[in-house]
Amino acid sequence: MRYLWPRGHQRCADANLIFPFRRFIIAVMTVTLFPVRLLFAAFMMLLAWPFAFVATVGRSEDAVEPLSWWRWLVDLVLKAIMRAMWFSGGFHWVRVKGRPALPSEAPILTMAPHSSYFDAIPVTMTMASIVMKAESKDIPVWGTLIKFIRPMFVSRSDQDSRRKTVEEIKRRACSDGEWPQIMIFPEGTCTNRSCLIAFKPGAFIPGVPVQPVLLRYPNEMVRINSTPKQGVFKILWLTLCQLHNSVEIEYLPTYTPSEEEKKDPALFANNVRRIMAKALGLRIIDYSFEDCQLAMAKGPLQLPKHTCLLEFGRLVRRLGLKAGVTDEVLHEEASRARELCGSRLDVEGFSQYLNQPMTEAVQDIFSLFEEHGKMDVREYVLALSVVCRPFRYLETIKLAFRMFEAQEDGAVVEDELAVILKTALGIGDFAVCDLFRAIDCQDKGKITFDDFCRFLENCPDFVEQYHCLSEPIPQPSRGSTSPSVSQPSTNGFCADFSPRDPSTHSKKQN
Repeated sequence: MRYLWPRGHQRCADANLIFPFRRFIIAVMTVTLFPVRLLFAAFMMLLAWPFAFVATVGRSEDAVEPLSWWRWLVDLVLKAIMRAMWFSGGFHWVRVKGRPALPSEAPILTMAPHSSYFDAIPVTMTMASIVMKAESKDIPVWGTLIKFIRPMFVSRSDQDSRRKTVEEIKRRACSDGEWPQIMIFPEGTCTNRSCLIAFKPGAFIPGVPVQPVLLRYPNEMVRINSTPKQGVFKILWLTLCQLHNSVEIEYLPTYTPSEEEKKDPALFANNVRRIMAKALGLRIIDYSFEDCQLAMAKGPLQLPKHTCLLEFGRLVRRLGLKAGVTDEVLHEEASRARELCGSRLDVEGFSQYLNQPMTEAVQDIFSLFEEHGKMDVREYVLALSVVCRPFRYLETIKLAFRMFEAQEDGAVVEDELAVILKTALGIGDFAVCDLFRAIDCQDKGKITFDDFCRFLENCPDFVEQYHCLSEPIPQPSRGSTSPSVSQPSTNGFCADFSPRDPSTHSKKQN
């Protein structure tokens, strides 16, 4: 009699057989195929360098010269060399679907999802211009190759650089096909391809037709995506160890914006994103590159996956409260909050404090901090510092101590430390009893910022040691502010950021 396994048991049995076999294959490929492919790819890049160097010598960065026969030949040679490099890496066939639009039809190509450095494959196939980090042009060999395609360099830390980049995109996009097409990854960062995050507006500000381009990597042994769980070098190693790597490029029909979309780049971007998400079969989530930075910030105060600060960041960005926030602005806000002496505001008072009309977004921000219908505005300023300076946690804590400390000795008590930490982490509660005793070595009943810093040097992972960050907190439940999420996920950037139902959370507690 034949024994029928339950479906789940069958999958477990298959996994037990497949995973050791895959490990064995990777081990064999690591000592055989991987070094050969790596050396050949490096050789191809070195071979391409002199052609790119010659083609860029004496070339103007502000104008496009007529395409001479020898530049056309160099372009052809570089495409062939790049294709040979990808072939040596296992990308033997590149499946292309749809018809690429001409530069005069669609000056801008919007490509998604952006998941790894292998997304450069369509760039080398089309030699389209791209937007890159300014640091890339200084990389030996690679910088020269990049300059050949006339990229636009942008510094993420320089606001003026971003403005100039947008102006350059508009200038090239409105040149009636004179400049090469611009290929832009509107997500602005790498994701794990489980969703499409918010598109940055740069590609849509010119208001010209764009052609959406989709990227797929239907591979079995390794998923090609550079996320925190899989670093760049690990992805390179696993990809080169795979005998064949599949990649699909699909050109969707050109999207021509309406008059309303031309006036509203955010609407234009969102509509294009919805079309691309539908074609990819992915969900969309209304979080951006800045939110990914916040979620990835390392340090003692690294945010837990259930933090409400991602929702907070989206709301303040929606209201325009994050724009132009500098260290000076934060210190001014901290002084204003301190002058209130811990007075708690209702939603009307908070709206007046923000100098904003009473809107749903203001109410949602208020609901993140309120207790019994009131909130401490110092918590809002602290959360604003976290989302505006995700990599400078010590300055945020120093700002918090400045708002909460007593004037006579600059110290905070246990309850105040609990408020500071739970707000900085965006969680519902933080039990600091044991932590406070560990910091307060002299049993004074209060601690200073210097005491906290000394403790941090000796115990940088104190959050994990002194508190279990496992229980999610309730977040605003209004449907209009929740991201368009169909199913929860905990993969990389696309964690479950959707607001939770407060009634569900209260039932758990009861």
